[in-house]
Amino acid sequence: MNSKPRIAVIIGSTRPTRFADVPAQWILKQAQAREDIDVELIDLRDHPLPFFDEIASNLWMPSQNPEAVRWQQTVGRFDGYIFVVAEYNHSITASLKNALDQAYKEWNRKPFTAIGYGGTGATRAVEHLRGIGVELQMVSTHAAVHIGGGDFMAIHPAFGKKPIIEIEANLLPTAKTALDELVWWAKATMAAKAAEA
Repeated sequence: MNSKPRIAVIIGSTRPTRFADVPAQWILKQAQAREDIDVELIDLRDHPLPFFDEIASNLWMPSQNPEAVRWQQTVGRFDGYIFVVAEYNHSITASLKNALDQAYKEWNRKPFTAIGYGGTGATRAVEHLRGIGVELQMVSTHAAVHIGGGDFMAIHPAFGKKPIIEIEANLLPTAKTALDELVWWAKATMAAKAAEA
């Protein structure tokens, strides 16, 4: 068993004017600084998924759409996930929900955490993500990173335009906790799956 979990940072917004790249690059940097995980950035823009139109989930039968299959193969390589979460009307983006729906087996018994951003730090969207994750048989960390309120306004290009490093001190404690929890759960689920095999 590979003792070093492979983690994907998944950018959950595809809008041309998205802000997601700022938190995605920041959390990627935090994860890459650790020696206990291997991490890779996955951008939903690189996966032009159709809206879910399969007969059933790939738990029950193989998907037919080649992009869905490619997506399943991509996310299936990882032992855990960090979702970069925008909040649209108190929930996650349609593109992220669709990407979650396009796979099933690949998510099972794997952990995830999140970095959310917006007026309230995407707290409601992250809570929705946790509910979806449970249905996909995933394990959510307790901690997540939330960029909200004054911090969000300070670094957003339409408002304060400051670099994210200026608010980094406010984010580092929860980022460390979230990543610590993600690694713990990744190792636990990897060990459990190895024992079953």
